Amino acid sequence: MQQIDFPLSARGLARSYRFVASDRGYDDLSAVGLTQAFDGIGLRPYAVVHLRAAKTADALGLSWVRRSRIDGDSWQSVEVPLGEDNEAYLLRVIQAGVVKREVTLSTPAFLYTAQMQASDGVAGAVSISVAQLSNLYGAGPARSLSVML
Repeated sequence: MQQIDFPLSARGLARSYRFVASDRGYDDLSAVGLTQAFDGIGLRPYAVVHLRAAKTADALGLSWVRRSRIDGDSWQSVEVPLGEDNEAYLLRVIQAGVVKREVTLSTPAFLYTAQMQASDGVAGAVSISVAQLSNLYGAGPARSLSVML
């Protein structure tokens, strides 16, 4: 089976398909019809990995490793190829289900300083959520980590 090649503008549009054995016509009684819209999941960035937090007296250092859909299987390179037009991540600090801080980053690290924490009004348990961004798809699945501030 080959993936159907759609233009990006066709994402989310419902299309009708008919499936039948290759030796029969599309009007055969065994043909099955289906209407389906596809979201372009093949373009979605993978979730980041190795999300880590390191707490100091006046900050919370966060880091992670990106993953790639394009040529990411080689063990010979230091890091997987980017696979996107640019490197971008969406980081959220969430407390009690409320997003307290949301920032877009261009590197796989963030320093959440004590001043930022005070400005956001957070203390105690928070969840840190990080998703890789794609210009073609948007945010990929987020990886989360719970920490105590």
